[in-house]
Amino acid sequence: MTSLVFITHPEVVIDPDQPIPEWPLNTVGRARMERFAGVLADRDVSAVYASTERKAMDGAAIVAERLGLSYATDEDLGENDRSATGYIAPPEFWDVVREFFGRPHESIRGWERAVDAQARIVNAIGRILREDETAGDIIVVSHGAVGCLLTAHLQKVAIGQESRPSHPGGGCFIVIDRDSFTLTQDWRTIEDGFAA
Repeated sequence: MTSLVFITHPEVVIDPDQPIPEWPLNTVGRARMERFAGVLADRDVSAVYASTERKAMDGAAIVAERLGLSYATDEDLGENDRSATGYIAPPEFWDVVREFFGRPHESIRGWERAVDAQARIVNAIGRILREDETAGDIIVVSHGAVGCLLTAHLQKVAIGQESRPSHPGGGCFIVIDRDSFTLTQDWRTIEDGFAA
């Protein structure tokens, strides 16, 4: 069985003076991705994809370099569009995120609606599964909120009722069967590795 491994990027450099899509991975995030790239080296990985946001591309580059592959980008793998507000500092940010998941058919403060972000990410993953011509595992480095929306689709539950990544800094992953587009492993941290 071959899989698509959907990874949420780990810790980033939070810089309110820079657009959020341009934030890179920080030292901790890079180290965590490097360790996980070592784990992925034990699998038959044949393709790597990332959103067009810097933090996801940083993660994909680390994995691709370790595996001797290149990586492709797809803007539809991006995080939910929050450009209407830009950076919002915690704890207010987490209040807005709760509203985003709690009222998925509404635009919260001008953000992309959760239902629209979900359709976009599901379509993007489905397109990769259909069009990628390689034979091994596919790695996708993306973002936390859209990962949750993808999980809701895979678990066939309402947005907001899905299982969630457990690590506050990101760096979590799910595993999807390439042939059936079904969830085969729920969220684990990259330190936990793959289920036996």
